[in-house]
Amino acid sequence: MTDEQARQRIEAAIAQFGQHAAMAIELVINEVRSDRGHEAANQLIDEFDLELQYNITPYESGFSNV
Repeated sequence: MTDEQARQRIEAAIAQFGQHAAMAIELVINEVRSDRGHEAANQLIDEFDLELQYNITPYESGFSNV
């Protein structure tokens, strides 16, 4: 998924679901993380202010979920 495709999907989710778009946005972010890595996903999170708006937090390298 390109940056532009991800942006379009995030914008479409926000337009369609408004404040309830978190699940749809998380799917896009997870796909970006899988395809292009954590840095690309974090850039989108910052660009759209997803942490504040939808509680979608950036991935912090150096930490493990295990």
